[in-house]
Amino acid sequence: MAISPMAKIMIVCHRTEASELLEALQRAEIVEILDAERTMVTKEWPELLVDIKRPKDLEDMLARLRKGIAFLEEYNEVKKGVLAPKAVVEERHYSEVVKGSEAVELLDKVENCSARLEQLESERDAARGQLGMLRPWKELKTPLEELTGFDKAACIVGLIPERFLGEARQRVEELGAVVEVVGQADRQWACVVVCLKETATEVQRGLRAAEFEAVNFGGMRGTAPELIEQWEEKLAETEKQLAEQRRRAAELANEQLKLKILFDHYNNLTSREHTRASAPATEKTVLLEGWVKEQDYARLEEVVGRFSTTGISRIDPGEGERPPVEIENKPLIRPFEVVTRLYGMPENFRVDPTAFLAPFFALFFGICMTDAGYGLVMAAIFWWIAKKFQGDKKAFRMLIICSVLAIVAGALTGGWFGDTIQTLVPAESGVGKALNAARDKIMLFDPMQQPMIFFGISLTLGYIQVLFGLFVAFFHNISRKDYVAAVCDQLTWLIFLNSLLLFALSKMGYLPGSLSTVLIVVALIQAAVILLFSERQGGWGGRIGMGAFQLFSTVFYFGDVLSYVRLMALGMVTGGFGMAVNVIVKLLLDLGWVGWIFGAIVFVLLHFVNIALSTLSAFVHTLRLQYVEFFPKFFTGGGKEFKLLRKENRYVIVKD
Repeated sequence: MAISPMAKIMIVCHRTEASELLEALQRAEIVEILDAERTMVTKEWPELLVDIKRPKDLEDMLARLRKGIAFLEEYNEVKKGVLAPKAVVEERHYSEVVKGSEAVELLDKVENCSARLEQLESERDAARGQLGMLRPWKELKTPLEELTGFDKAACIVGLIPERFLGEARQRVEELGAVVEVVGQADRQWACVVVCLKETATEVQRGLRAAEFEAVNFGGMRGTAPELIEQWEEKLAETEKQLAEQRRRAAELANEQLKLKILFDHYNNLTSREHTRASAPATEKTVLLEGWVKEQDYARLEEVVGRFSTTGISRIDPGEGERPPVEIENKPLIRPFEVVTRLYGMPENFRVDPTAFLAPFFALFFGICMTDAGYGLVMAAIFWWIAKKFQGDKKAFRMLIICSVLAIVAGALTGGWFGDTIQTLVPAESGVGKALNAARDKIMLFDPMQQPMIFFGISLTLGYIQVLFGLFVAFFHNISRKDYVAAVCDQLTWLIFLNSLLLFALSKMGYLPGSLSTVLIVVALIQAAVILLFSERQGGWGGRIGMGAFQLFSTVFYFGDVLSYVRLMALGMVTGGFGMAVNVIVKLLLDLGWVGWIFGAIVFVLLHFVNIALSTLSAFVHTLRLQYVEFFPKFFTGGGKEFKLLRKENRYVIVKD
């Protein structure tokens, strides 16, 4: 439940050890290295060398590997989904692949296979195109090269749409031309038009008016049937070679793990080289300036100490320089760091909100669901996903905790897949009696029958969280010895708001009426403090003006509390939708065995839809309550996240 203290460090190493040192730091995953633009050493000594250049050779190899892996994935017999596990490889095997030549040779084979496939596909498309052009002319027995070169006549070949054939024939015959139809394809007629050369221009004009599409047989020799036969043989041979290359690609796909290992190696190597190239340096040394968590400094010294020409020392941060921020929490709270990181890291001198939001987030999510059956399904689904997923599992673990709270909230409000127990289980049966008795024994109240209880719980929880946010800010200011801010900005509001609440309760008869006078006096005193001291800079006119605005913001506090009514609204919508589903299922069950089949399908499908929609709504609205109503009371974002120099393996997990 804290922000990790950071130490600013400087590592100086000889250029010959820079690459090996960065690999060791990358493996340790404990330090952030700054580039030259962010280091203080370059500001103090601008004459330092900064050789910022892209490692083009490495990036080219990465591009080749990325393309090769994508190519082989198309021919991989086992298609992998989103949750498919990464391959786990022994470190010895990983090193053998990286240091050996087999992976590079495999990449060459893959590229050759890919290029050959691309070439064959082009040849196949060309053959299909030629056959498509020639097939309408398969009845033409005249060699195609003899259709040109006449002294006085012109021979025009092409396709005429079926609906314009009669019109075209009439037009050109009036000009003394002859139209011979030799075949048909796709509602077009393949025609040979013969005319005198002096009328060829007018004939072509008439043909164009009939949407005539000229065909060019330039360079072709032999009859159309002969050429069709040749191209069909070529197409068959091309298809055969394509099948052979695809089989070859499938064989290569069985070895793609080598390419994935090499990709991860070059990806991490490129990251190291980017870090080294962007660091300030002299002719013989490289200066690595960065940050490390205080608790990891001794370990960093140990890593650096393995290199004979490398040294490390602590340095003071520059003027105005703020350290990066890393938050650390106990295992039960850690999954809720997802919520904090989505919003943004806190400033390094502020408080980590994760531990404070975690119980509220889980509770509010559960209240929005208010269905024990849905909670059980969600917990099972998220547990299964977390088990299969190999990346950061915080989000799924958080949702599992929230699902458990949904089970509790649903049991206390009697929600088990809506009102399934009451609607679909016969009440007179032994099972129905037992289930209803168990449900009634656990249930505290039914939101559909007693909505005002739900309304009151939502407002109470909202009021508690809003005040809790003020308490967090109060104690944080106390810990920083900013007593004036603690009293004027938080304590006065805590007393003021509670005085108003107790005053209202006394007027409503829930508290002795004699307390109302005392409470209103206390509230007025706090209002005066807010008016005069909530703004403590500038002249008194401006300070009182801002104080008046702050006092008016009491309305905003009440608005914040009212926002928590959405907990009740979403909980009742979830239950109402489930009840509607059960009514539909009940009607289907009355239709006999067919209705039972369709009823089961509808029950599963629509309840699953309700689970999906309710989960999304619960997450979004619970998130909103934290960000809009809770965080502004004490949380200040804007911190820079602590970004470790680390290995990022996309495809494999290396087992030490």
